[in-house]
Amino acid sequence: MAWLYLIAAGLFEIGWPLGLKFAQQDNYRLAGISTAVVCMAISGYLLFLAQRQIPIGTAYAVWTGIGAAGTFLVGVLFFGDSSSLIKYFGVALIIAGVIALKVG
Repeated sequence: MAWLYLIAAGLFEIGWPLGLKFAQQDNYRLAGISTAVVCMAISGYLLFLAQRQIPIGTAYAVWTGIGAAGTFLVGVLFFGDSSSLIKYFGVALIIAGVIALKVG
């Protein structure tokens, strides 16, 4: 169950920068900030639950890895952020590191 908490925490970690991105638009300012704050709180709480059974270093690395890779992909797919082969390689390295932490 701890790994499910951790994966969910990582997915909510993607939500807060997304909320801040929406908050840059005048029509979505309050909704974006609210989304960011709620996602931060949920993400932090789920990380707290996951760390009951998963070592802190592993949990934190997986949590930030999911957040970083996921936010990069959301930016590329939905906001037209720049991408290149080297950036995708970097994301692949993050994912490989997360897998290595899970397996090891």
